Amino acid sequence: MKKYIEEFKQFISRGNVVDLAVGVVVGSSFTAIVTSLVNDIIMPVVGIVLGGVNFTELKYVITPATETVAESAIKYGNFIQTIVNFLLVAFVVFNVVKLINNLHRKQEEPAEEAVEEIVEEVTAEPDEDILLLREIRDLLSNK
Repeated sequence: MKKYIEEFKQFISRGNVVDLAVGVVVGSSFTAIVTSLVNDIIMPVVGIVLGGVNFTELKYVITPATETVAESAIKYGNFIQTIVNFLLVAFVVFNVVKLINNLHRKQEEPAEEAVEEIVEEVTAEPDEDILLLREIRDLLSNK
């Protein structure tokens, strides 16, 4: 049991787990922001453009409400809003990932250029001085 607890401590103290926890917290906050953006700003404008439609009220009533039974309905308006939420989140995440990838590429390019310069220096033809010194070395080693 003690070994199990030690493994759990190691697992929980890894950077990946902490990063994941931070990502979940930030992600849930980001989701709340996007949901508010969609519900409070975008969908009312879309509703006005479509003739004053409030998407949260769009539904197909299967069984109307009575005094004893609650209404049974398919709320496709909420579904449309959820799709818009998803598309906005996906669009923002795509742009963030694209930005991060571009930043990584810019950081990697100077290193690649430096490697290419070193390879060119190593593979370049040596100067005449070097060639002459090599000949002298070879002659001395043969004697």
